[in-house]
Amino acid sequence: MNSSRYIPFTLGAPALIWQMLFLYCPLLLIVGTSFISVSATGLTLTLQKFITFFQPTYLYVIFSSLLLGFSNAFLCLLIAYPLAYFMASSRKHCKNLLLFLLIIPFWTNFLLHVYAWFFVLEKEGFINHLLQSLQIISTPIAFMNTLFATMVMMVYYYLPFMVLPIYFALDKFDVRLIEASLDLGATKGETFRRIVAPLSMSGVRAGFFLVYIPSFGEFVIPELMGGDKLVFVGSIISRYILGDETGSLGAAFAVFACSFLLISCFLFHLLLQRVTYALQKP
Repeated sequence: MNSSRYIPFTLGAPALIWQMLFLYCPLLLIVGTSFISVSATGLTLTLQKFITFFQPTYLYVIFSSLLLGFSNAFLCLLIAYPLAYFMASSRKHCKNLLLFLLIIPFWTNFLLHVYAWFFVLEKEGFINHLLQSLQIISTPIAFMNTLFATMVMMVYYYLPFMVLPIYFALDKFDVRLIEASLDLGATKGETFRRIVAPLSMSGVRAGFFLVYIPSFGEFVIPELMGGDKLVFVGSIISRYILGDETGSLGAAFAVFACSFLLISCFLFHLLLQRVTYALQKP
């Protein structure tokens, strides 16, 4: 009996067990808790917790989070694609340096990034000091505790997650296709639209969902940069989960909100597919 074929499974078993214990089991626990109600008579299955969230306030928070995630993903895409294209078209030693500079922020704690932006955006911070030095403004602008500060921090933090998939898609691109297109009489714009863009859409899709999905549930950045003025899905879930008697409501709201997230992901997947087909048409 050849035992070598079991080696890959043996090597991957610890990761599978870890994933089962600390990902799938907690997810099943959250889903089960959202459908179970504890009373004096025992445990009963109910949908009452979900009915509670069919209110304009909660629906507004969910759609605000969807808009926040889409806005962050869209802004990151606008910045990341030219940057990834530049990195992919650079020489090899330049690519390594640019990748190194892109990955450096992951070496430091996330909260350090947030507090660093405090010194940039606060009333006595760098931006206000620069604008006042240039005599563009006379009084400091309140950047903190606003949606602007939240979006700046989110784009800054999630940008590498968009750049890297697009970069790797473009880095594997065969440049001879561009040369052949130009030799056959196509313009640079046509070459980019019909060859480069469609072949890099796999990286765009991966980067979009890598940014969109966690942005939907983000609560640390809105809490620290937006203050109490901004409430999103992550904020409500954290408040319910950390409450003494509202943990089950937090689980139910997480499942309820994620159902909207899954539907939106499916719709965006279809939209990106249509964009890919449209780019390939003459």
